[in-house]
Amino acid sequence: MLIYNLFPLLAGPFDQWQPHLERAATMGFDWVFVNPIQQLGRSGSLYSIADYFTINEALLQPDSKLKADDQVRAMAKTAEQHGLSLMIDLVINHCAEDSDLVNSHPDWFARKHGRIAHPFCIEDNGTKVVWRDLAQFDHQAALRRADDPDGLLAYCVRMVEHLIGLGFRGFRCDAAYQIPTDFWTHIIQRTREQYPDIAFVAETLGCTPEQTRDTASAGFDAIFNSAKWWDFHGNWLLEQYELTRTIAPSISFPESHDTRRMFEEFENNVDALRQRYLFTALFASGVMMPIGFEYGFRNRLDVVTTTPHDWEEPNVDLTDFISQVNAIKTSTPLFASEGRIERIDYPDPAILVLRKHAIDGSSRGPRQALLVLNKDPWTRQRFYVDDLNHLIQSPGPLRDLSPDWPMEQLPSPFEFWLGPGMARVLVAAED
Repeated sequence: MLIYNLFPLLAGPFDQWQPHLERAATMGFDWVFVNPIQQLGRSGSLYSIADYFTINEALLQPDSKLKADDQVRAMAKTAEQHGLSLMIDLVINHCAEDSDLVNSHPDWFARKHGRIAHPFCIEDNGTKVVWRDLAQFDHQAALRRADDPDGLLAYCVRMVEHLIGLGFRGFRCDAAYQIPTDFWTHIIQRTREQYPDIAFVAETLGCTPEQTRDTASAGFDAIFNSAKWWDFHGNWLLEQYELTRTIAPSISFPESHDTRRMFEEFENNVDALRQRYLFTALFASGVMMPIGFEYGFRNRLDVVTTTPHDWEEPNVDLTDFISQVNAIKTSTPLFASEGRIERIDYPDPAILVLRKHAIDGSSRGPRQALLVLNKDPWTRQRFYVDDLNHLIQSPGPLRDLSPDWPMEQLPSPFEFWLGPGMARVLVAAED
């Protein structure tokens, strides 16, 4: 999956999405992920949904002759015409605290000291953050009444079917690991009885590999990995990847709607943006990029306060570079799969060398790839090796797929001055 995250509060009403969909398709993305579009609770957060079957009025064209649901379907049709499949957040860990569901179905909710419980998280510094605008669903109780046609589980299945009817073909399952695996199994299996091609992707960031394994066993098509936070030095990302790559394919991202904008974080360094996008795109089988990354936007996306007025004038234009990287990914099966990845020792600590192997049994495309990356987005570095074939573990000819200055002939010994954040992408000849 090559996923473009179209943040609805920034894009505005559905009839204004066409330029963003066209741009996503031109850059080579095949999925567009949309954050929640349903009616919100009083807090105004996209993830505090009051009515799952009603569309957020802020996304509707006021003078349109189309009903709300038909405006969504028209947008989905436009996406389809550009070769894009739509994915939406599936938020069923909780709903808005002021949702009518709290009064109409009080037995659907978890309780603490007799009151409806609020979900929470523990931040890195140990602080407990409680979301008091949210009401926590009781999924275990719902599982005990799994056959109840008026129960929470059946309601969630109807919600999924409704969104499919609006044109969505995939779901990013928010906080998936906080929901019992059996609950997901019921939803996924029931959905696929009627819609076998629907994709389910689990948001598993922050959980252990064991939790990831348990969640993915429900039948998810993919999970998200933590490549965004790797500093290229420690081994933790590679260790996590090795533990989970056989469980489910994973999706990397350079930034998301939950993080700072990279262009602001790296003090307007365009080389850092190029470096992180190439790395996250080629690391795992999938990649996701939020709207505005291609233009070096600096303002963080906010699930409450962002509006179309926050659209920025482009600081840079990375659309061509992103298109090149996506083309490398789609044309080379090795970069669209979860093969074994090894870090290769190299004397210069400013240079990262990774070797990726194709999945055992795969018969298409090159068997090995080499990613040589300048970790430093500010200073160029010299890369030198006596024998590239020995490094990539292939005796045959090599191809240079690098988006910057690809070389038709790769000499041996091999020397190249890597610009700030630059990478060389080399693959072995196909068997």
